Amino acid sequence: MAMNKVEICGVNTSRLPILSSEEKETLLLALKAGDTAARERYIKGNLRLVLSVIKRFSNSNENADDLFQIGCIGLIKAIDNFDTSLNVKFSTYAVPMIIGEIRRYLRDNNAIRVSRSLRDTAYKAIYARETYTKKHLKEPSIEEIAAEIGIDKEEIVYALDAIQSPMSLYEPVYTEGGDTLYVMDQLSDKKNKEEHWVQNLALQDAMNRLGDRERHIIQLRFYEGKTQMEVAEEIGISQAQVSRLEKAALKSMRSYLT
Repeated sequence: MAMNKVEICGVNTSRLPILSSEEKETLLLALKAGDTAARERYIKGNLRLVLSVIKRFSNSNENADDLFQIGCIGLIKAIDNFDTSLNVKFSTYAVPMIIGEIRRYLRDNNAIRVSRSLRDTAYKAIYARETYTKKHLKEPSIEEIAAEIGIDKEEIVYALDAIQSPMSLYEPVYTEGGDTLYVMDQLSDKKNKEEHWVQNLALQDAMNRLGDRERHIIQLRFYEGKTQMEVAEEIGISQAQVSRLEKAALKSMRSYLT
């Protein structure tokens, strides 16, 4: 893939605008208020971000113009879904979204095709697994999934294996009550749970300022390395509630430390 092109999709990349931090903040607030002109300018002001991302796929055989267009879709999705109340830079949020959009495109256009029937089986199994997990607060076995959808377990295993592909930690899993749960929220941290930044920054004082439930969640998540699902099972609330409480607690702790 030629990455030294000056013009991509009719856009002269050497003349792309560069927005200051103040301009970005002003435009972001304006577009969230419905200003379409601000939205257009903000998109153009972040096209260099798309260019930087598609360089990561320089070993791909895909056309740079195609990847740029797909990257722009990811950028627009990031703009539309970005929460300005979060203490996160837009680029930090947008880059995984752009990468995820490009990876989905590459996956769906891969030369190795998975049959429609196999995909249907896999999606039925995934839906059954998620439904069972929400209802029973535990992962079902392959046998339980097979009984639920009426398909042999061997066929289910084969179908699920066929659609497997690398996934971003920021890939959304599902949304409940306006809160999106990501792949990273489903993972426990076995390696770093003892050396996590919580201990490194001596956050005991900040934790003591939290309510009992929030402090317990932080303890389970970052000291004991448990997943949000495991925490939800232990304290008897939904995973979405754990996610909300965890994020609010971390935000409170960061505010105390800054």
